[in-house]
Amino acid sequence: MDAAATAGPEGTIPEDRQGDPEVIGVRHGMFGVHGTGDTSGYGGLVRPVSLPGGTGGPFGGWFDGAIATLRAALGPVALEQALEKVIVFRGELTLHVHREHLPLVALALRDDEGLRFELCLGVNGVHYPEDEGRELHAVYQLSSITHGYRLRVEVSAPDADPHIPSLFEVYPTTDWHERETYDFFGIVFDGHPSLTRITMPDDWRGHPQRKDYPLGGIPVEYKGARIPPPDQRRAYS
Repeated sequence: MDAAATAGPEGTIPEDRQGDPEVIGVRHGMFGVHGTGDTSGYGGLVRPVSLPGGTGGPFGGWFDGAIATLRAALGPVALEQALEKVIVFRGELTLHVHREHLPLVALALRDDEGLRFELCLGVNGVHYPEDEGRELHAVYQLSSITHGYRLRVEVSAPDADPHIPSLFEVYPTTDWHERETYDFFGIVFDGHPSLTRITMPDDWRGHPQRKDYPLGGIPVEYKGARIPPPDQRRAYS
């Protein structure tokens, strides 16, 4: 059997088209923990924290047709203006979009007959504290029911200005997903009809899934009540 023919889209990508990984930091030890003992036995482990580099065309499989169709669908906005980079990694297509062009790209992906990514499966937040100027990422998983394809749209914002346009008007299913991402990561989705916390209490301070959020010893505050952190509560033995 021809391995290249069955490897999926990634099997057709020339090796020199894959960009170098983008190194954003270095992790020490197994878990990258600072200021505490590492009992994993890997305290001396040092490895870079990297993101996949951009991919140059041809991309292989249906990816080339999708990129060409998107270029035509964007109209007066050039593809290079709207996209920060295109990544083909492990057989998956990711479009890194400049945040100001996110609604335009999403609308083109949804409505163009050659694309028809009708369904947004959700929004995931990611926090890269060492990715300076791009610390907060929102990742949208899109599915084309018409063509049977999936792709990922990723957009970033800095900690100092955590604003990203909401896709509620394009994909109403993002309503609760964007609220959850706001709740846990602090990304502000401009234009969302009701951007309030969805899991944590309304008066909760901070965003618990950010990498700089304390892992323990946090007093719980809820509607004026205060519960001491676990390491300060009375122990019964």
